Amino acid sequence: MTRPNRSLDPATISRLLVDTSPYLSCDDCFALLDEYVERRLADPQHRDPALEAHLRGCGACAEEAEALRDLLIADAG
Repeated sequence: MTRPNRSLDPATISRLLVDTSPYLSCDDCFALLDEYVERRLADPQHRDPALEAHLRGCGACAEEAEALRDLLIADAG
């Protein structure tokens, strides 16, 4: 069975071409995400290059990070 040939939109192509070096799996990302989001809220200058590269290339993990950030902001307010 074949799938219909669909064109990829520019945003999808961009996400597929993002350099995600150094590589983190989604499992690695989820293991680090809570601490990363908390540290970024406490110190906006905090950086984790590997995690940030993963978030740029993985919509699911980026969505999880955003949801966690929103939850922590709402909880603090």
